[in-house]
Formats: sequence, structure tokens, C-alpha cells
Amino acid sequence: MSTLADKIALVTGASKGIGASIARKLAAAGATVVVNYASSKAGADKTVADITHAGGKAIAVQGDFSKPAEIEATFAAIKKQYGRLDILVNNAGVYAFGAIEAVEPEEFHRQFNLNVLGLLLSTKEFVKLAGPEGGSVINIGSLVATSAPAYGSVYSATKGAVDSITTSLSKELGPRKIRVNSLNPGLVETEGTASMGVLEGELSEAAKKGPLGRIGQPDDIGKVAVFLASDDAGWVTGQHLIAAGGFTM
Repeated sequence: MSTLADKIALVTGASKGIGASIARKLAAAGATVVVNYASSKAGADKTVADITHAGGKAIAVQGDFSKPAEIEATFAAIKKQYGRLDILVNNAGVYAFGAIEAVEPEEFHRQFNLNVLGLLLSTKEFVKLAGPEGGSVINIGSLVATSAPAYGSVYSATKGAVDSITTSLSKELGPRKIRVNSLNPGLVETEGTASMGVLEGELSEAAKKGPLGRIGQPDDIGKVAVFLASDDAGWVTGQHLIAAGGFTM
């Protein structure tokens, strides 16, 4: 399958989990993928190795997308290497859950600086590298944007912002042929969710009772990202696509 042949894609936070799967799936569809990472060079190198061993094309580029200067440096490296960018997947993000008594300015800004401001600045840089034929921006949101579970006020707020940004930018960038959609996973089995312990808890059991009877895997999200990146989704923009196996919390 070469639905993304000759396309250049950047996936932020692609050293593991959902981001790594999206990078692999985009490469399998023919794209040349820039695997971004903040600190895990080993993880990013593994993602690149997985892609190249499968016959795809990828490079790893470091950049902490909570820091504006590093965002600019990442896009400068892409411009120097490829001269353009066709697909942007804003996947990099952080999360934490806790009671309202635990909310502190430092934690608020930690989540918003990456999940919201980093996404905005990344898209700003993408627009500079997109050609006249336009492109696709995929913002990785979350089911919590609408379900807003207890103890997730800050994280849910960041993902609610992602959906609002997606709608607004789809209208602003549509005339430039740039499509903007958010892809909002439900519970997915990753290193992060495993470390939180939710794969064995009540949330996991509830998800398994959903229509498809299981929690998600990273490749479930990667496959949807390929669709949104491709011309098959050429008439799709401003959408908040929930990929959660029918589970609604």
C-alpha cells in the first residue's frame, strides 16, 4: 500500500506507544517519516529501525515540544533535510490525574505547555513548510475531552482545547488546502497506561464491556491516522474522530 507515497510526515512524541505506531503505519503507507522525540533517543532509534527494516524511510530528530526554541529547531532541521512537510501528527503529550486539592500552577503549565501551546506552535511551523497542494494535520486528542472523568480536570481541559483548536484551525487553514482533524483514542494499551495501573483496574474492565469487547492497541490508532493523512480523507476536516471501540465512559 502506497497511499502516502512521496509524502513527508512528522510525528511528534514517536519514540513509543501510539506515536511510534503512527510513525510505523505512515511509513508502511509510503511516507518518509520524521520520528520526533524529547528525551528517549533509544526509543526513537528503535522506531526508525523498525521502519527501515520493513523497507520504509525514517529519521529521528530530537526536540522537546514544550519548548518553543526546540520546536523551531526541529522544523528547521526538516526544512534543511526535505524542504517541505506534508503531514503533521501532533502526538506529543503529558498527563496526570489527581484531586482538585493537588492542582498546582506548575503542573497546569506542564500539561498546557506541551498539549496545547506546543501543538499550536508546531502547527504554526508546519504551515510554513506546507506546499501549495496543502497537507494534513492530525491532532492526537483523547476521549477525555468529552467524557471528562473525575480527577482529570487539567488533562481533560487540555484535550478539550485540542478539539476546539482543531475546529478553529480547520476553518482558518481550509483555504490553504490544509485539513485539520483530531483523533481521540479511548483506553489504549501502552507503556504509559501500563505504568498508571489502569490496564488492570475498573476502567479497563469497563472498556472490555464496550461494544468491541477489548481495550485498544496502538496499531488501532495508527491505522486511523493513515486514513486521515491520506487523500482518502480529502473531504474530511474539522472532525473529532473518536477511536475507542464504542466505549464512551
